[in-house]
Amino acid sequence: MELSTVLTVDFSRFPLAAGDRVLDLGCGGGRHAFEAYRRGARVVALDRNADEIAEVRKWFAAMELAGEAPAGASAVAVEGDALALPFPDDSFDKVIISEVMEHIPDDKGVLAEMVRVLKPGGSIAITVPRWLPEKICWALSDEYHEVEGGHIRIYRGDELVEKMRGAGLEPYGTHHAHALHSPYWWLKCALGVDNDKALPVRAYHQLLVWDIVGTPVVSKLTRYAEKALNPAIGKSFVAYATKPRREAAAGGVSAVGASAVGAVASGAAASGGETA
Repeated sequence: MELSTVLTVDFSRFPLAAGDRVLDLGCGGGRHAFEAYRRGARVVALDRNADEIAEVRKWFAAMELAGEAPAGASAVAVEGDALALPFPDDSFDKVIISEVMEHIPDDKGVLAEMVRVLKPGGSIAITVPRWLPEKICWALSDEYHEVEGGHIRIYRGDELVEKMRGAGLEPYGTHHAHALHSPYWWLKCALGVDNDKALPVRAYHQLLVWDIVGTPVVSKLTRYAEKALNPAIGKSFVAYATKPRREAAAGGVSAVGASAVGAVASGAAASGGETA
């Protein structure tokens, strides 16, 4: 069982409507693209890794054959460069970029490209490794981040939110995710990033598998524990924002899709999560 099957974006805070055009930028294995497809979106999954794109295409085809996506949904996977997206301005209703920006030297350039292709009034979800858990991983292991294509920076939450504002976005909420994954990575960093045979690593990995595919009782316990621990040691920091609508021709006052934000806020309150 791959741990990447766990979603980082909370779709109660980032609601999709049927027919929304969604870009999963740096899609990797495709976890968020698959969920958007299941929710009826028109999905474009983009990554620079040809092998991963080929695998995502296979899963999209399998999902279509299995009837996992509703009528009207569509999904394509394409190779591309995050700094030169092959799409016109204002192409997407939603953009997701999950665990990608910490790899890219020009993160401001990536933000600018995402804002360019996002429609006015559209929403964006960004996830990055959280500062404290990531700092511990770096302290325990150089191998964890000093690899080709590895993590080149550690974000503080307020730093990422300010960069989003600087790119012209209007943030509306944040939270932390995957608290149970932090100790797993600390163990891997302490015992060897590639040492999956170490007993503590194997035992903790099994706990994470139980969280995903275990009995309802076990899953309920692990989800409760993770929810309680997320504010303290959540492995990922997640931020949501909207792209302001263009200024009204007469009043010159920008709108940010207040009704959509209100719906998200209601969903966040119902889920009991923390927001910025």
